[in-house]
Amino acid sequence: MNSTGRLGYDVFVNDAPAQNNGLLPNGEPKRFSPVAATLVYGAEDAVLTDPGFTTDHARALGDWVEGKSRNVTDIFITHGHGDHWFAAEILARRFGARVVATAGTIEQMHANIASRPQLWDKVYPNIPPTSVTAETLPGNRFTLEGHDLEIVEVGHSGTDDTSVLNVPDLGLVVAGDVIYNGVHQYLGEGAVVGGFGPWRGAIEKVEALEPRRIVCGHQNRDLDDDAERTIAGTRRYLDVADEMLQTRPTAVDFFDAMIERYPDYLGRTVLWAGASALYSVREHPEGDVGRIVSAGWL
Repeated sequence: MNSTGRLGYDVFVNDAPAQNNGLLPNGEPKRFSPVAATLVYGAEDAVLTDPGFTTDHARALGDWVEGKSRNVTDIFITHGHGDHWFAAEILARRFGARVVATAGTIEQMHANIASRPQLWDKVYPNIPPTSVTAETLPGNRFTLEGHDLEIVEVGHSGTDDTSVLNVPDLGLVVAGDVIYNGVHQYLGEGAVVGGFGPWRGAIEKVEALEPRRIVCGHQNRDLDDDAERTIAGTRRYLDVADEMLQTRPTAVDFFDAMIERYPDYLGRTVLWAGASALYSVREHPEGDVGRIVSAGWL
């Protein structure tokens, strides 16, 4: 738990849910990444971010939040990937909270709802029924007990229309999928935008906020929130991925090389989904990129 004056934050990392769709190329069972939620709190009220996507996530996170004895006023969603928000409706009802996001994120949330039968529900059996209830905020700003919280739109990172939550009074950015921490980054949607240039631009926008601490949407719970280290690590990972894409001829070769470079990173299923998408698009440039990217998870 970290606090400054009457404002603080704490992080809950939900374990990766089980999957039911086979093994990775190295024989390991497929397993998703851990999913981090952040509680920014004052003396009485709090804001929760990115509450995960399964019924188990909702229960574990909700019990943890309840133990903090704060009134949750808002649940903020950084981007549209369902793993960050399918559980939001359950928690919004439990705490009487409002769900908030940018207009771009809300559009992506609807797209992820539409893809549930073809993707999410095929892989993860414990996702609750959900709908998009998020609303936008004027100027992408709100307050928590007099402290400013700013929603900053950063564009494409691991997906389109991503945003982060800037809490200047804590020197904190809640970064969703823009910055990672000890976990393999999801690279597949780089095939949609022609590479990782837009993601590097998003990282620059986060860095310009001059945070001291960053909470990443996917992180190893044993690592700290140091902003300089996590920003540098995320950039370096993209550089290494670019190098491997130029020198490794197949998706399996890329997967093996990235594991060799990052043996302690969590979320190898995410690495494989991205590698599958990138190499499939390379091999079938005439194909439907969106369908190819989705198929990388199956």
